[in-house]
Amino acid sequence: VQLQASGGGLVQAGGSLRLSCVASGGTFSRYGMGWFRQAPGKERELAAAISWTGGRIYYADSVKGRFTISRDNAKNTVFLQMNSLKPEDTAVYYCAADRTNWPVRGDYWGQGTLVTVSS
Repeated sequence: VQLQASGGGLVQAGGSLRLSCVASGGTFSRYGMGWFRQAPGKERELAAAISWTGGRIYYADSVKGRFTISRDNAKNTVFLQMNSLKPEDTAVYYCAADRTNWPVRGDYWGQGTLVTVSS
């Protein structure tokens, strides 16, 4: 499975961004999908995850109420809508696919997209 993430950029605090991750080379609808993020000097963390049916969703406490993960299995795409962004959301965001684990741990990884939130 190949994953291509996009949508990162520079935004002011309070603004919004929408990340997209397109999958190819596998049966997308059978994978749980997650968005991880890694800030400078910090460990990578799972920000949000969605099961292959969309019936289970996970959010880290730090993003609950601000981020929304969704998926379109017909388009092999997972999205992360990020609202009310804060400077502490600045990180490289990676999408990941996982066949068996919940929450998603990541069997396959995208290349990452940088999100920078200015204060």
